[in-house]
Amino acid sequence: MSPAAAPRPAPQPVHEGAAVRLRDAAKTYRNGAVEVPALRGISLDIPYHRFSMVIGASGSGKSTLLNLIGCIDAPTGGSVEVCGEKVARLDDDGLADFRAKNIGFIFQTFSLIPVLSAYENVEYPLVLVGTPEAERRRRTTQLLEAVGLAEHAQRRPNELSGGQRQRVAIARALVKAPQVVLADEPTANLDSATGQSIIELMRRVQAESRTTFVFATHDPQLMSQADEIFVIRDGTLVEQRHGRSGA
Repeated sequence: MSPAAAPRPAPQPVHEGAAVRLRDAAKTYRNGAVEVPALRGISLDIPYHRFSMVIGASGSGKSTLLNLIGCIDAPTGGSVEVCGEKVARLDDDGLADFRAKNIGFIFQTFSLIPVLSAYENVEYPLVLVGTPEAERRRRTTQLLEAVGLAEHAQRRPNELSGGQRQRVAIARALVKAPQVVLADEPTANLDSATGQSIIELMRRVQAESRTTFVFATHDPQLMSQADEIFVIRDGTLVEQRHGRSGA
């Protein structure tokens, strides 16, 4: 089923500057006594209200970069600023609160809660931040309608197709009207036709809600929609190029 209308969570205000700013950001993991560098001093700016891609081979550091932007992981060097907040200033509780209010996530494995219905999965982020029930119901219903799943609201993930599950995941990421949505290989487990419909949905959402989308991807279909592309190799930024907007 094609969505009836694009989601309209409150449009983001027009911002100046960058939604994401990294300066010499590095991340090194320890494996016993061995240090494994995942990112080696990356500096980049991702503007607000864009559809941006991080690309590179497996193991290049794409997912690590998204984890830093998403405040899931902390850099071992350099600085990370998201939506004007220097995240190193925040303690664990502050990070969790900032992430809950400002960042949405979409994963290639969907990461839905299997015992919850589609409706409950989309509603769940609003429960976590204490949104009143009436507002939760309004937003959740609106997003399910927007992604074309209103008729499947009471189905659990195992009763939905892969494309439908990813639509639920998109609705869940958007329901709290985040400033930034991070998507790690969101089309990797979908056939090409379903993947294309998901890409069109996300692009329309980005245009209408003015949310900033940042992807880690190998998918040429998705890359063809990019406003800008950041190429990562062996933990370093080796190229930045403009996409279809030409900005």
